[in-house]
Amino acid sequence: MSVISFASLANSGFSEINGKHLQYSKFWNVSSQKPVSKNKKIKLSSRTGMLLFYTPPFLAGLFALTIFPNDGLRFMLVDLALTIHFFKRVFEVLFIHKYSGGMVLDSAVPITLSYFVSTATMIYNQHLTQNLPEPASDLKYVGVALFLLGTIGNFYHHIILAKLREKDDNGYKIPKGGLFDLVICPHYLFEILAFVGVSFISQTVYPFAFTIGTSLYLIGRSYATKKWYHSKFPNFPKDVKALIPYVF
Repeated sequence: MSVISFASLANSGFSEINGKHLQYSKFWNVSSQKPVSKNKKIKLSSRTGMLLFYTPPFLAGLFALTIFPNDGLRFMLVDLALTIHFFKRVFEVLFIHKYSGGMVLDSAVPITLSYFVSTATMIYNQHLTQNLPEPASDLKYVGVALFLLGTIGNFYHHIILAKLREKDDNGYKIPKGGLFDLVICPHYLFEILAFVGVSFISQTVYPFAFTIGTSLYLIGRSYATKKWYHSKFPNFPKDVKALIPYVF
């Protein structure tokens, strides 16, 4: 599962770099001009699709707390981190993000399954470590700190992005504030940091493989976002990096 998760996410990242975008992003909504046949494709609003993505893994996290109540502190922290992560995403979909595009159900279903299976695997993987020796270096509290920093930073920059759009405004603007003056996608940077935190809490192979794969995917997304901003805004600052301040 570690290899499959890593390979799938890494491939998605390379696809983003090559211009083959998942069918729910602004890149796909902007570039796809062909009407969707009602007989062939079921189209969802972006908000509905995003809720479909994030609700099952959130429920998986809650359910795991009830079926594995005595699996120890490390398990509880991993499960709580994943549950909080997807609760935040559901909350943002309902109350923070503003959407204008859509997605097709054929694309939403496999993405939903991917989120759910990855989350359930991470939780069950941690359950299987019960009664095994603790790692020589205990990183779970460092992981908690990184997870909280990443989650708060991601949420803060999502609020900045949401404030760019007024009601019924479907246009795009250049974000300012936070780390947006240094990188185009600070929300991706903090999301990576949050998953690094989960990996440190868990200290098992699968979360690290998932985190590395997610990082490669978000690197690809940030690169595509940078290209998109430069194409849409000719005067966009050249010194603003894609993901990592002063580096990339």
